[in-house]
Amino acid sequence: QVQLVESGGGLVQPGGSLRLSCAPSRSVFSVADMGWYRQPPGSQRELVATISTDGITNYADSVKGRFTISRDNAKNTAFLQMNLLKPEDTAVYYCNAVMTLTVDYGGGEYEYWGRGTQVTVSS
Repeated sequence: QVQLVESGGGLVQPGGSLRLSCAPSRSVFSVADMGWYRQPPGSQRELVATISTDGITNYADSVKGRFTISRDNAKNTAFLQMNLLKPEDTAVYYCNAVMTLTVDYGGGEYEYWGRGTQVTVSS
């Protein structure tokens, strides 16, 4: 069974930076669109940013100019560089990806979610 594994969360002061990473827990055949979502305390999960296989990106208005999504297709890894962090960016951040499994694991294309990583912006 494959999972998406996030890393890089933590506690940071307002104005600081963090970099999140996300990758499959084992080898897969391919990864299509990847994205980051977040769920602030007491709120619903919301889109942060997405990136296609050819690098086309989409951002929530609240993070434009501060966050940058990127990916390393050779390693099937997505990144979220977060700069100028604000207290309202505090949330659990989730990675999302559409992945095609290798034949030995049954093949097929599925959508996966990571378990989330906590980002807390506070002084």
